[in-house]
Amino acid sequence: MPAIVEFHEVVRDYTLSWLPPRTLRAVDGVSFSIEQGEVFGLLGPNRAGKTTLVKLLLSLSSPTKGTILRLGQPVSVRATLGRIGYMHENHAFPRYLNARELLWCYGAMTLIPYERLGPRVEELLDLVGLADRATDPIWGYSKGMVQRLGMAQALLNEPDLLVMDEPTEGLDLAGRRLLRQVVAEQRQAGRSVLLVSHVLPEVEQLCDRLAVLKRGKLAFLGKTRELTEKNGHTRSLEDALHEIYEA
Repeated sequence: MPAIVEFHEVVRDYTLSWLPPRTLRAVDGVSFSIEQGEVFGLLGPNRAGKTTLVKLLLSLSSPTKGTILRLGQPVSVRATLGRIGYMHENHAFPRYLNARELLWCYGAMTLIPYERLGPRVEELLDLVGLADRATDPIWGYSKGMVQRLGMAQALLNEPDLLVMDEPTEGLDLAGRRLLRQVVAEQRQAGRSVLLVSHVLPEVEQLCDRLAVLKRGKLAFLGKTRELTEKNGHTRSLEDALHEIYEA
């Protein structure tokens, strides 16, 4: 089956100044794919290019060079965005709305049929544990509650690809268990997940394969055990990544 996401020799330069001309290469010739039903981890230190790759995938930015396919189509085909779910680490929800109103708004923007949207909203409010606070304004929510609402928003359209950028930020133990449940259910349904995270135990437990970025370049691509096993010995994911980052 075709890959859900394909990056081919992708480069992204940012202009820092015109006089004198200065550019920053945030992504430098990166190639990898995400397969259907796969949980794929994207790792790297700060300023490695992870956020830039996510922006390119979501059509929030355009590559300087290279090609990106999303669900088999070029990222310029915006129609495929309706099959993507995105969970950001810092949500900018209108805080005067309540959880139910917010999900209805996002559902309408995603063109979910009216007769399906109502039951789906209630199903997700129950899933993320916000059913009893569904009519409270978001401004009164804790960070963890906002993250749970962000999870519900990302799942509204039953996405073929779920992109999660630091999803555990602010979540308590129960929230992290919920996150693992959601990722497992996506995999079981044959859907894909792109997980961007610094929380290594979650990455090691959930991800089928990893891509590690360093200074915009792809430093590792493969299964987690291929990274943690060396010379017949098993080391922690933290130690393996430290070796890559400090090399």
